[in-house]
Amino acid sequence: MRFINFFILLNLFSFGLIAQNSISNRIKVDGVSAVIGDYVILDSDIDKTLVEMKSQGISTKGISRCQLLGKLMEDKLYAHHAIQDSIEISVEEIYSTVDQIIDNFTQQLGSIDEVLKFYNKEDESSFRQEIFEINKIQKLSSMMQAKIVEDVEVTPEEVRIFFESIPKNELPSFGTELEISQIVIEPEVSEDEKKRIVNQLKTFREDVLERGSSFASKAILYSQDPGSRATGGKYTLHRKRPRMVKEFRDEAFSLEEGEISQPFKTDFGWHILMVDKIRGQEVDARHILLTPKIELSQLQEAKTKLDTLRNRLINDEISFKDAALELSDEKETKYNGGVLINPQTGDMRFELTNLDPVLYSQIRNLKDGEISLPIIEEDRSGLKKYKILKVSNRFDEHVADYSQDYARIKSLALKEKQLDLIKEWMSDKIKSTYVNVNSDSRLCDFKNNWLKK
Repeated sequence: MRFINFFILLNLFSFGLIAQNSISNRIKVDGVSAVIGDYVILDSDIDKTLVEMKSQGISTKGISRCQLLGKLMEDKLYAHHAIQDSIEISVEEIYSTVDQIIDNFTQQLGSIDEVLKFYNKEDESSFRQEIFEINKIQKLSSMMQAKIVEDVEVTPEEVRIFFESIPKNELPSFGTELEISQIVIEPEVSEDEKKRIVNQLKTFREDVLERGSSFASKAILYSQDPGSRATGGKYTLHRKRPRMVKEFRDEAFSLEEGEISQPFKTDFGWHILMVDKIRGQEVDARHILLTPKIELSQLQEAKTKLDTLRNRLINDEISFKDAALELSDEKETKYNGGVLINPQTGDMRFELTNLDPVLYSQIRNLKDGEISLPIIEEDRSGLKKYKILKVSNRFDEHVADYSQDYARIKSLALKEKQLDLIKEWMSDKIKSTYVNVNSDSRLCDFKNNWLKK
């Protein structure tokens, strides 16, 4: 059983939060709701959570202080064991998140002074540190939960048993779902432009390897990836949790620490990539992305090509499936007839009420089987391309059916199995972790056995 970290106790003494009871020789912590491992949860932390929820427009009606304390205790337990298990987090990524939060607050309230006044903070530095600690705990908590369930899978038999265990009158209903197909045409990039980008990336590579330049600084200054530029191009990749395109992952997992790739191409542009650190199944990598400059004439040529193809499709000269395979520039969809994959469920259906707002606006006026006019699209890196869309199938609202909705049912079965494993982990770790709940909070009806009864 772990004891309270000495430095936490020292800080509490310094702030006058601990008084020694000479009769029972026990420590009484004034203003402390609970202690979980090395973490202290103050009464004020619950107050802060309530204020934060209200500031974000989240209703706190029906949410008790006991429920909020229970959630904070769960987060601290995950974070505590994430550290015990040596789970590493990207400090740069958290600082970047803090910057975004401060920027959003400033835009909403007009100035940093107004932000500090609204949140009753004395200075920006301490405010930033407080936000940093909150986000650090949240990141550790989410990474620990991900680690707990990373190897969980469900077999077809488990899916069947799960479905059959649901009473017929409690079967879930699925809203109207659409199957959406698309064909994408990218503008041709001139050979001169390709050479310019590749040579520039090679120069960056030489600057780092031969002249001692900082790869992170180069990424901040030159990378056209808005998702990683602020953190020096950094991403953390996990072998079992793909989050980047295949070409990017292949490069990242083929390099040694400190090694820098040659320029390589993905659908987003051209990259060079450097591996910072390898930790078992995880790799910290940095990259610099450059996207080609497209002339207006090249963009118009792509649109004209798609206009011609659309007319052929309308006149039944070629099927959408064959056209996608033959002409689409999007690798993810061209080999399955242009059908989009729902990133949330992994299947080919999109529930109408949960559809991405941009995609919804593009297909909302389309009749089943109708093909849209060419639509220009710009990705995060600024690369422009044209596409046409088609609602290739529609599934009206219905009660879950095992064969028709297998992918959705499998997802529900997997989530239930993951939740069961997390509950089991939580119960086990509470028993083996130092937990101290203040007497005032012992009246709470916690869903977890924090009181170790």
